[in-house]
Amino acid sequence: MNYTFVPIDLTNESHEKQLLRLLDIYMQDEMGKGAPMDQNMAPKIMEGLRTYSGYLGFFAVADGEYAALANCNHDFSTFQAKPLINIHDFVVHPDFRGKGAGLFLLEGIAAFAREHGYCRINLEVRHDNVGARKLYQKAGYNDCEPRMYLWEKIL
Repeated sequence: MNYTFVPIDLTNESHEKQLLRLLDIYMQDEMGKGAPMDQNMAPKIMEGLRTYSGYLGFFAVADGEYAALANCNHDFSTFQAKPLINIHDFVVHPDFRGKGAGLFLLEGIAAFAREHGYCRINLEVRHDNVGARKLYQKAGYNDCEPRMYLWEKIL
């Protein structure tokens, strides 16, 4: 299958629709929250992304079908004095899983990052998401050395 790497344009209505569609699929997945997106959230998500200056987003598109989505954050590494990309949401539509869409999108993000002077790409993955972990390893991602933990404080 041939894919196209498409940076997300938040002023493009089609991109907005596809971003929300794929994000809803991710939310419904057992690796998401297992429930559809609350309809009141869609406008809040889009407004938040439009006003957040650190947003980067990318699609993998196959023959006009939006196969995969990466919602990312532009950040800065003080240790390397260069920008970095954090992949926050990564979803491959179920119809495109195992067909190269996820690997294509990850490789596209890496090419974008190299071209724009980023020093690294970070992502987080659930320990029980074996399929995603295999994909990320295939794309060259590994545990941090030394190993890091993801901690949070819910507010």
